[in-house]
This record gives sequence, structure tokens and C-alpha cells, in this order.
Amino acid sequence: MRNRIKLRWFGIAFIALWSLVPIYWTINISLQDEAQLGSKPAHYVPPSPTLKNYETLLTGPGPVPGQIRASAVNIVVECAAATIVTVVLSTLAAYAFARMKFKGRNVLFYATLATMAFPAYTTLIPLYQILTEFSLVNTYTGIVLVYVSGFLPLATWIMYNYLQSLPASLEEAGLVDGAHRMQVFWHVLLPLARPGIISTAIITFLFSWTQFLFPLVLSTDLSTQPLTVVVQALQGQHVVPTTLLSAAGVLAIAVPAIIGFTLNRYIVSGLLAGSVK
Repeated sequence: MRNRIKLRWFGIAFIALWSLVPIYWTINISLQDEAQLGSKPAHYVPPSPTLKNYETLLTGPGPVPGQIRASAVNIVVECAAATIVTVVLSTLAAYAFARMKFKGRNVLFYATLATMAFPAYTTLIPLYQILTEFSLVNTYTGIVLVYVSGFLPLATWIMYNYLQSLPASLEEAGLVDGAHRMQVFWHVLLPLARPGIISTAIITFLFSWTQFLFPLVLSTDLSTQPLTVVVQALQGQHVVPTTLLSAAGVLAIAVPAIIGFTLNRYIVSGLLAGSVK
């Protein structure tokens, strides 16, 4: 029993180190200048930490800081738009599946959920061909539509479970009092389902932020490329300082990290709601 506990803690420590050491090393490099980075032996702790790289990225002149700032705007716009559209559509769809009776409801519901079983990247080529046909490649609209199509089934499942957990008597009471269905939905169900909506929005935003392959293929220039794609593209340019790239990488992971730490309870409740019926 004691050996099993030791083995378990060893596994936890190994996974933690495997995950956190690269992040720490990136932060460590971002807080140094090029002279310190090139010195031997390597500095495992910044000898004189500086925020100059971050200041350069956020306010400095030059093509690289300009690309980083433009891509940061792109990723915020794309993630925010995808989150809003996904939350609205998933909430409406979940309400229809949870409360309304119509022909083919179960077939449509489970067909929607079944799409989650397919790897997302199997649809990359068909989606690219469709977007090309409608001239949506390298546009905000095209990227947002792809994000929404990928995240909508999971978001619908999460919202469906939240709405199913609410007693139907509340809606029935509103209908008896003379309110029509949309009034009950807006004034009764939505306020009660607020935790589910917040969870769905957070999960969708985080999934959108971490996307790489889809925006890499669907956005061909800086006008729509998100931060995750631009940071990787700059790594192949030898003229870009490693310390500057590391600072850009830290900025790319800072937003999801902050959201994950501060809103963890909503994320957990959302994932749990989507895991059981």
C-alpha cells in the first residue's frame, strides 16, 4: 500500500514537471535579454529580470511587435465572436431539445451529439473547400463559422443538461400566468441557467483560443491570423530574438491560464454537466 502511494506521488510529480518546466523555461527566457540568454552556462533563474521584451511587444515599434499586436486583436475577435454565437445557438437548441416536443427530436439530438465522435481534423479539407467556394478563406467569418460548427455539439450538450435539471413546473407556472414560451424562456429559465451559460462560454472561449491547425490553414495572412499561429510562424525567422518570441508565447498562454485559475469552478461544473445525463 505504501509503495502504491509513493508510485502515485511519483507519477503526479513527473506529470507536473513535464507540464510546468517548459512553461517556466519560457518565462525565464522572456525575462532575460539576448546577452544573458547567450551566456554560458545557461541561467536557470534570470540574473536581472526585465520586462523589456513585454514592453517591446506591447508598445514598441517594428514589424514583429506590430504582427504580435495585430494577431492578438485577431484572436480576441475570433474567440469572442465564436463564443457569443455558440452560446446563443446552443442555448436555443438545448431549450428546444429539453422542453419542446416535435417529430424527429431524438434523432436530431443524438445525431448532433454523434458528431463529437469524429476527430475534428477529418473535416479540415471539406471545410476548406466549402469556405473557398464561398470566398470565406482568410476572413473572420470563415474562421468563426468553423469554430462554431466544431464547438456547438458540446455546448448544446452542456446546456441541455443544465436546462433538464431545472424543474418544468417553473415554466408551466409562467405559461399558466399568461406568458408565452419565449417570455418564460427569457425571464425564468435563462436567469436560472446562468451558471451553465457561463460555463459554456468559458469552455468555448478556451477551446477557440487553443486552436492552431484550423486557423493555420484557413488564414493565409496577418489580417486574420491569431496569436497562436503568428508565434509559431515567427519561430522560423532567425532575425527574431528568442527572448521576444518567448515573451509572445507567455502572452499567448497568459489569457487561458488566468481564466482557468480564476473561473475554474465554472469550467469543472460545465464539464461535469456535459459528462452525464
